[in-house]
Amino acid sequence: MTETPLSRVERAERVAHVMDRAFRLPGTSIRVGLDSIVGLVPGVGDTLAVAPSLFILSEAYQIGLPKRRLARMAGNIGIDWAIGLVPLVGDIFDVGWKANSRNAAMMRDHITRHGKAGKDKGRTLSDAA
Repeated sequence: MTETPLSRVERAERVAHVMDRAFRLPGTSIRVGLDSIVGLVPGVGDTLAVAPSLFILSEAYQIGLPKRRLARMAGNIGIDWAIGLVPLVGDIFDVGWKANSRNAAMMRDHITRHGKAGKDKGRTLSDAA
């Protein structure tokens, strides 16, 4: 089965949902995901949460997002990670920032605007220039 950019975007959106919005805090309309929950573990939580974020970045690279957008996505991940390391402030920030959802939305926007929902560039991270 050939991967299409659309299937990669949909997979990234599923990962983003689990990481950023999978659960609703009882009695509120606030949604959190595993990123916020894992981020509560001091020191290692936010670092572990980077792995799914890098997966989304890899999917974006595979569908051919321009370097400028990839850099912006990496910046979203870096901000999420760095601020997430600050106790309490980082945990509150995580609830609102939702880097994975932002990055998945950039992927969706790219294939919608550029009509590249049918062909995958088939790039690998080792092809990076």
